[in-house]
Amino acid sequence: MALTSAEIADSPLILPLIQQQSSTMQQAFHANPRLSSVFATQQRWLLAHAAVALSFREGPPGMPSLTLSRFLDEVTTHQIASRNTADAFLKEMLHYGYAISTTNPSDRRSRPIVVSPEALQTLRGWAIAHLVTLDRLDGGTRLAAFMASEDAFARLQTGIAEGLLTNAAIRQPQRTFSLFTWLNNGGVIMDWLITNLGEVSPDGSRYATSISSIAEISGWIKLSRTHLARKLREAGAMGSMGWTDRQGTMWVSAGFVCEMIEAQAVKLAVIDAACERFLTPSPDGPPGNRMS
Repeated sequence: MALTSAEIADSPLILPLIQQQSSTMQQAFHANPRLSSVFATQQRWLLAHAAVALSFREGPPGMPSLTLSRFLDEVTTHQIASRNTADAFLKEMLHYGYAISTTNPSDRRSRPIVVSPEALQTLRGWAIAHLVTLDRLDGGTRLAAFMASEDAFARLQTGIAEGLLTNAAIRQPQRTFSLFTWLNNGGVIMDWLITNLGEVSPDGSRYATSISSIAEISGWIKLSRTHLARKLREAGAMGSMGWTDRQGTMWVSAGFVCEMIEAQAVKLAVIDAACERFLTPSPDGPPGNRMS
């Protein structure tokens, strides 16, 4: 059975594991900041998942592709963004070569859009990082099953996207977490906070961090220091973070850490449900036969 978000959040292993996962995500960002910008906000992250899943569902085997009209329909169905925003997103992907416009020999009016191998590899790496976390939580073999099948990513990605696009907790984050989800590179900022968490205070109310300045991150995520400082002040007004008097380092409240754990747990549960559905062998055949 797939792990539930409650089971994941309650695991004593979850915080160090998501710290390792966030470190992996930061490495991916530094390796290719421009491509990582595809996931810069919650909305763009969902648009990317929707586009890739659609391309796997509707493109020919070995050539994941989609059409603009079907992508806009998908975005509208799930209310991810306006059609204009979705159209601009896809045009940006085409501009940077993360999607490629092709021709259909059988229909000159149709111009399928192929997702680039580089973009697919980035999303595949994202999936692997989360499978590693899930396996370390319960000693599972999800990653082995994923690596054993050539089409595992295509099958798994469609299930992950469906789960993400229909999960209210993911679509509508609450409290402090919501301050960063719509911020440019908000996910990178959250990874930055998680990876820098240190010891919890004796009273359990807050976590120390090694962060002494916001200048470093505001530079490499190309976000104005003023804008980032404003968001951090908003979080501070909610009691979610602040600065120590003596060391001049940031602290993060235990409540905000719980929010981050809960958000990761919901996402990991969605991914594990997709694993259960598309990677686990069924009585009727090999993995992926259970499409209902």
